[in-house]
Formats: sequence, C-alpha cells, structure tokens
Amino acid sequence: MRLADYIRLIVLAAIWGASFLFIRIAAPQFGAINTAFLRVFFGFVGLAAILFVTGSSWQFAGKFRASLILGIINSGLPFFMYCLAAKWLPAGYSAILNATTPLMGAIIGFAFFSEKLTPRKWGGVVLGLAGIVVITAMGETHSASSTLAGVIACLVATGCYGVAGFLTRRWISDRGGLDPKIVAFGSQIGASLFLLPFFAFSVASGPQVNWHQPTVWASVIAVGLICTAFAYILYFRLITDIGPLRSLTVTFLIPPFGVLWGYLVLGETLSGGFVIGAVIVCLAVWMIVTPGKVTTDAAKLSATLPVTRKPR
Repeated sequence: MRLADYIRLIVLAAIWGASFLFIRIAAPQFGAINTAFLRVFFGFVGLAAILFVTGSSWQFAGKFRASLILGIINSGLPFFMYCLAAKWLPAGYSAILNATTPLMGAIIGFAFFSEKLTPRKWGGVVLGLAGIVVITAMGETHSASSTLAGVIACLVATGCYGVAGFLTRRWISDRGGLDPKIVAFGSQIGASLFLLPFFAFSVASGPQVNWHQPTVWASVIAVGLICTAFAYILYFRLITDIGPLRSLTVTFLIPPFGVLWGYLVLGETLSGGFVIGAVIVCLAVWMIVTPGKVTTDAAKLSATLPVTRKPR
C-alpha cells in the first residue's frame, strides 16, 4: 500500500467514526426517524451533486429496483436503528458494535445463504457473541434495559448490512455489476422513499421538535454529506486501489475514532467492562475477516464478498 492509501484509509475511518458522534448529537433532539430521514436525504443530495460534477453515467442498467430495495436494507433500516441506539448509548458504544458487521454477515450467510464457516470463523462467531454479552452485561450507561435496547438496535443494523452484502452480490454483482456510485445513489433514493412517510407522520403527529438548533442541523448535514455521500466515494476508491480485503481493515479503525470523537466533543468515557468486551469483539472480527489458506487472489476475493460491507 502507498502512503496515500494509508492516509485515505485513516481519513475514512475518522469520517465514519464521526458519524456516531453526529447521530448522538442529532437523534435525541430531532428524534430517530427525523434524523435517519435527513441523513439519507442529504446523502442522496450529496451523491447527486457528485455524479453531476464528475459527469458520471446515471444509467442503472435494469437494476434500479434492486438498488432501491438495497437502500432500504443497507441504509434506511440500519440508519434508523443507529439513531434509536444513539438515544441510549454513547457514540463509542455504537461505533464498536458497528464492528460486528462481519460477525453478523458470517452468521446470516451460514443461516440463510448456504455459506460455509471454517472452524476459525466458528470460533470468531462464538467469541464475538461472548464479547457482545460482556458489553451488554458490564456496560455502564443509564440502565441495563437501555443498554440492552441500544445493543439490540446496533445488532439489527449490522444484521441488515450482512443481508445487504449477500443481496448485493446476488442482485448486482452476479448480474453484470454496476458502477458503485450509481448503486450508492440508488440506495439513498430507496432509503429516502422508505423513510419519507414515517418522517412526514412524525413531523405532523409526533412529539414537537425544536428545529431551530444550528448545531443539530450542522450534525445532520455533516452525517449526510460527509459521512454518507463523500465517504461512499472514498470507500469505493479504496476498494479500487487496494482491494476489498484491505479496505475491510477500516472496520478495526472506526471504533477508536468513534470513542475519540465522543470523548473530545461530548466528554464520554468507557467502562472497564466495555473495553474488555470491545477487545473480545475486535478479536472475533479479526478471526472472521482474516482469510485462511487460499490458492489464488480470486479465491481471496470470493471469500470476502459476503461480509465486505462498509461500516457506518
């Protein structure tokens, strides 16, 4: 890897780590539904602007409907889950639980997509589940029930990422492929359309929201334009330059940044029990994403496709 690749990898991790900070600021003030919708809406606007400026093709090659559905699974639902979790969990908690994406991908692949797990990956799955139990049991937040609710919301989100990974391969990659920028753009359209009715109902009939909060708006716009639109482009550039396997190492870099931003901006701290659980989860993810002995680069790529989903 070149120095520029390392820099882009660290910048991407810092951006995605910051997304949990922005959501932690916005969700308690605007509400989970409103924050989730505004995130995907500004992500859609940002990606549309990028496609226009770069002169990219807007053709979906018959995969528009698939892109919309993937948007619901890969953006709409998980973003809403993270916004819910932000009402109960510190930003650092959500950032580290986001690292369970490969773990959930391995479980979902085995359960629903006929994927085989090696003994090493089975060990990673068991270890990861143990780490989640430690985080839930020993985390020091408002209460045990709020911790459990937040953890479940984060796991639903990472489970959605796992499902979307397999469906992307089935609906997009195995059918001739599609420019990743177009897939990302279509997914934000799908997520926006999915969340729009809930957003409209929330604004019309939900709890009253104070919309005159510049700091909250700055957080919502930042998580949409920077952490969603710009981060998509940076991530896909990394995949092109260094491959999906190395790009997946961003999974391990996001939690430290999520914890750092939460500490610097919000003064959040982590309990000793949570740190232990986080270390266990990271070790489990390493066991799952590290390939065993393979004979060709193509085999390596094939082994990583089911769980090579970007963290948020």
